[in-house]
Amino acid sequence: MKSRIRQDAIVRTLRRAGTTTIDTLVREVGASRSTILRDLSALRDEGYVIHAEQGRGGGVYLDPGSVQTAARLSVAEVFALIISVSSMRAARTLPFSSLADAGLAKIEKALPPDKLRDLRRMLDCLYVGPLAPQVDTSTLGEMDPDLLPAFERCFLDRLCLKFRYCDAKGAKSTRQVEPQAMLILPPLWYLVAWDPMREDFRHFRMDRISRPEVVEGTAFRPKHVQFDDGVQPVRYA
Repeated sequence: MKSRIRQDAIVRTLRRAGTTTIDTLVREVGASRSTILRDLSALRDEGYVIHAEQGRGGGVYLDPGSVQTAARLSVAEVFALIISVSSMRAARTLPFSSLADAGLAKIEKALPPDKLRDLRRMLDCLYVGPLAPQVDTSTLGEMDPDLLPAFERCFLDRLCLKFRYCDAKGAKSTRQVEPQAMLILPPLWYLVAWDPMREDFRHFRMDRISRPEVVEGTAFRPKHVQFDDGVQPVRYA
């Protein structure tokens, strides 16, 4: 289990139980005692006030006034929320959109300055528009969960992305490209990238991408992408 997921599980357990023990956390989270202790230390560093009672049993409890939900959200997590809302809005399936926007604005305001800067840089790469009616969506598949974390590195550090791609005819290839933008045409999502081998822009359906890998040491300069009419950048305050 990744440290972030494990630490979130610890916080949930502490909030539900009030007071618990290290041994209970070991069983609930499925990690060793030393790992739990390291996670508790990391949570304290993030601002959580976690008290530990000395002695047998190792009683532990969380000060509920110290719970910081927004501050613990990563840039990729906030970005995922924004692109999900943007996709639903573009598909006209987003009820209570004003409340969703207000909630996202509050989350953004609670982000530390460095995270807010990174979020806005990622938003600069996000575009949304309508899908042409003739496009076939019957083969829509699931997206690789490793894509968004890889995009975060690529867009923020301007690094190339390597991946396996399966085109509409089923042909498989390995591609290495310079990611320029994410394009949402509900229900399809695309990576818009410059392909050095073909010296041109390419649109890759994200549900056809697998095994994404950030290629270190491949910094590039961003290029201007010309989108069709109706495609707009996504902006949040």
